[in-house]
Amino acid sequence: MTSKRLVVKCTWGTERRETLFQAYTVAATAAASGIDVTLWLTGDATLTVLRDAPEESLEHSPNLSELRATVLELGAIRVCSQCAKRRGLTEDALLEGVRISGVADFVASSLDDGVQALVY
Repeated sequence: MTSKRLVVKCTWGTERRETLFQAYTVAATAAASGIDVTLWLTGDATLTVLRDAPEESLEHSPNLSELRATVLELGAIRVCSQCAKRRGLTEDALLEGVRISGVADFVASSLDDGVQALVY
């Protein structure tokens, strides 16, 4: 039996706070439910996994750091390699456990059997 897997892609940073938090909330909730989750960050969403990223909050939601910690503990977070390069980011600047990956990895993981992909 194939286990349930979810790929969540977030294309927005704090400029669209609700969209950003929705992607993290879905990923964290799925991970906490035992689903194999990978959260892919593109654009300015990549800035939310910097080691020195400021705390972000949104009314009626856990803080972003709590959601992020759940995804990192129970799933995976990937940063788009092109987006990282445009922002001068290296894995040294990112939180422990966050990896930089290319679009080919995103496409491959999204097309695997049993995977549902969501884009925010």
